[in-house]
Amino acid sequence: MSSPRPSDSPALFDLPLKAPDFSMELAARANGLWPVAGCDEAGRGPLAGPVVAAAVILDPDNIPEGLNDSKKLSAKARDLLFDAILESAVVSVASSSPARIDRINILQASLDAMRRAVLGLPLAPAMVLTDGRDRPPGISCRAEAVIKGDARSVSIAAASIIAKVTRDRMMAQAATIYPAYGFAGHAGYGTAVHRAAILDAGPCPLHRMSFRPLRQTD
Repeated sequence: MSSPRPSDSPALFDLPLKAPDFSMELAARANGLWPVAGCDEAGRGPLAGPVVAAAVILDPDNIPEGLNDSKKLSAKARDLLFDAILESAVVSVASSSPARIDRINILQASLDAMRRAVLGLPLAPAMVLTDGRDRPPGISCRAEAVIKGDARSVSIAAASIIAKVTRDRMMAQAATIYPAYGFAGHAGYGTAVHRAAILDAGPCPLHRMSFRPLRQTD
């Protein structure tokens, strides 16, 4: 009997995706590493605004339902979870400004914001789980980089929500100071509307001058 063709196989891509869970945190606790913080950032790609990092230590007995990668959630769901996380978890937030991003590059500015978010926690973690491939330097506890961590660990997912909502609110406030750019609508990302506004009004102090196409306007 011939092997089934891909089209004859079960609808694998229709299967529900596994939601992030608390398994990595529980494994760390079983190895004597507790508490565990999740850490993530928001805003590496935009042309304007800061990069914002958050570190979160969840209460294992009071984990908000629905935690997931912030990019997979609606704005309303993110706002509700943001409040739930702040009410039930230990949270720290830090950011790197556009000027700092231009000075040390976006990767280093992101890692430095993550470092400061971890160090700002009022409860020192024994382990930090970070989203992506890089671990923030300068923290004394063990740190593990987790690829697609915001889709695997609820602690990282919680940090991604805190960072995303915080940054979006910062950019909405920036829109009242620099109304020409429409920051409330695109949070500084390089949309057609944003790029057209830059061409019309020129860059403002929130723009990252080391990023294309802004680097060409020097």
